Amino acid sequence: MTETASLDRPIGRLLKMKDVVAETSLHRTTIYRRIAEGEFPKPVPIGGGRVAWPECEVEAWKRRQLEHLDQA
Repeated sequence: MTETASLDRPIGRLLKMKDVVAETSLHRTTIYRRIAEGEFPKPVPIGGGRVAWPECEVEAWKRRQLEHLDQA
């Protein structure tokens, strides 16, 4: 399940794929597979056929991953 950024709160930076890879240590193929499985935030279109990820959604995903590790 992904967390969608609310328009009521600031979303921070928009991250390009290279930034998401650096932040998560996941390969781009893994990121897109997890998006398809509903396990990673979907990117948002930013124009010109380009997409980006709201930083807050990537940060929320990272927090959930750490919570899962704590529960294991």
